[in-house]
Amino acid sequence: MSDKTMSLEDFAATIESGMTIGIGGWGSRRKPMALVRALLRTDVRDLTVVSLGGPDVGLLCAAGKVRRLVYGFVSLDSIALDPHFRAARQNGAIETAEYDEGMFVAGLQAAAQRLSFLPTRAGLASDVLTMNPSLRTVASPYDDEEYVAMPALRMDVALIHLNRADAAGNGQYLGPDPYFDDLYAMAADRCYLSCEEIVPTDRLLKDAPVQSLLVRRMYVTGVIEAPQGAHFTSCVPDYDRDETFQKEYAAAAKDPGAWRRFEETYLRGDESGYHAAVAGRQAAQSGTDVRSV
Repeated sequence: MSDKTMSLEDFAATIESGMTIGIGGWGSRRKPMALVRALLRTDVRDLTVVSLGGPDVGLLCAAGKVRRLVYGFVSLDSIALDPHFRAARQNGAIETAEYDEGMFVAGLQAAAQRLSFLPTRAGLASDVLTMNPSLRTVASPYDDEEYVAMPALRMDVALIHLNRADAAGNGQYLGPDPYFDDLYAMAADRCYLSCEEIVPTDRLLKDAPVQSLLVRRMYVTGVIEAPQGAHFTSCVPDYDRDETFQKEYAAAAKDPGAWRRFEETYLRGDESGYHAAVAGRQAAQSGTDVRSV
């Protein structure tokens, strides 16, 4: 099996302006935040982002990198809406296509199966069709039913984060929910998988059942080891969402000066600098010497 390991910097160098980027995870849960932060350090622009969104979408909107957003929701879970997304949506700074969650998943499934669309009942007789006038319905060839013809959500690149992977790109989740990361991987031309730990292949099934192997290596272009790579979202069972940090993020987003300070503290350096700043913040709050964190 080929070794697909790479650095965050090498990953970021493969992304070009104007691409369609799918981002796995769900809300503020198991988001590939290290990959998103790597994109923030580049000059890519005009991205189309496909996501059941959380702070991944918010940060990219705040950096002015999003031209169009395709989404089912953009939530921080314990905070209803990501504030940067809210501002971009209200100000008309981005184009949007908002779908019912069932429609969104149907679009991922269609793309994963290399179909142009899939029929679904989700969205029928709703304002989703009004707000997305390009959507069409289709008559069943077998009975009198009518369905929404949900177009495939094809992507140039998918970004996902899992608990473990091997160097070849076999990815494993250990938490309670796979979300739809496998569909993102199959629906994209290329998939980059970050993980908490890269392990030998034979270790993947040592402590977990075979059904935890969510992503097959054939769909993965590159593997990036990124401990705490989903922070500040959760990556259960490795860690829960950092609620204190998330509150700081959301509060800073409400004031331009506070946001500049947040960016300077956490987002101007590399990934190791980000984690050092987070550790320093945690140490200051707990009264611990940062050198011992």
